[in-house]
Amino acid sequence: MALAGLLLGWLLGRARWIRGGSSSHPDPAQLLRWIDAAPSGWLILDPLNTIRRINVRAERLLQIPAGTVLERAPLATVHPGSELRELAETARRRRQPQRLEWDLDEQELELFALPGEGGWVALVLLSRRSLEAQLEQQERWVSDVAHELKTPLTALLLVGDSLADHASGRNAVLVERLQRELLRLQELVRDLLELSRLENTLPAEMRRAGPVVLAPLVEQVWMGLRPLAESRGIGLDLLEDSPEPHPARVRGDASRLHRALLNLLENALRHSPDGGTVRVRIEAGPAWCLLSVRDQGPGLSEEDLVHMFERFYRGDPSRVRSRGGGSGLGLAIVQQIAATHGGRVQASNHPEGGAQLELVLPVGG
Repeated sequence: MALAGLLLGWLLGRARWIRGGSSSHPDPAQLLRWIDAAPSGWLILDPLNTIRRINVRAERLLQIPAGTVLERAPLATVHPGSELRELAETARRRRQPQRLEWDLDEQELELFALPGEGGWVALVLLSRRSLEAQLEQQERWVSDVAHELKTPLTALLLVGDSLADHASGRNAVLVERLQRELLRLQELVRDLLELSRLENTLPAEMRRAGPVVLAPLVEQVWMGLRPLAESRGIGLDLLEDSPEPHPARVRGDASRLHRALLNLLENALRHSPDGGTVRVRIEAGPAWCLLSVRDQGPGLSEEDLVHMFERFYRGDPSRVRSRGGGSGLGLAIVQQIAATHGGRVQASNHPEGGAQLELVLPVGG
């Protein structure tokens, strides 16, 4: 049980436990059973790089013959190369988790070294090919479903247009409602497909990444929204604060950043009063660029602040100042675009009133 006790302290040492009248940690033996049953490979190494625990998944990934006794064996027993040893030593020396992409025979593995107390290290092994295959399968399934839905939706929209040409009175009202709901469903399918693609995109996979200057992109997005804004007398106030003569610039996919800004500005328009102003501020620092979008609406409730980036969340309808609504996925898409660019999006109430959404992105050349 010495290993179990040490493992317990290592896994829970940094966790904060709320101790009431009677609180307890999980059983150390239970932690070991969880590791043995984990879908990822686990090796627990002592300070001398002796294997003290290895689960079945790790044995399979490392192609170790069944029945081989590895506990208390040197790390070199599982692989004669230096990759595992060097990864473990680096984690000990730096006292920080380390990551390595490793090709073992025909396998593509991803390794993580997690340092513990007293020189102990855990090696976690994942199959990159398996993960990528799952992501591709999920994206393909969502894409197929969305494609299958597009065809009947397009046909129904054409039928609706034909009915609208011949409907009158109450029937015309019903046909108009039908067309509106079909358009909303079409938008929902498109947004679900986009969100699925974003969720299966890692920051390192931004194939079309390049330098993007934010201020011109904001103006370009606003040009597309101008007819809607002008019909309600809403203007744009854009202010950039960045070191001259260099404008605020990030590295990313311009088309997806365009989509993120479109969703943020549409959201601000939806919650702004007629005759109001949407204020956009861009601030560039040495490492991060902050773009904030502020409306002049009633602000966000506590529930909004907790749930507004969740799929299909809709806040208090009384906050909405314009007709119509989106798919309920707009801000979830913004959040995912920010994540794939290595950034984040956050919301707050501005001290002077209105909701403020901030997009934080790493600066890029």
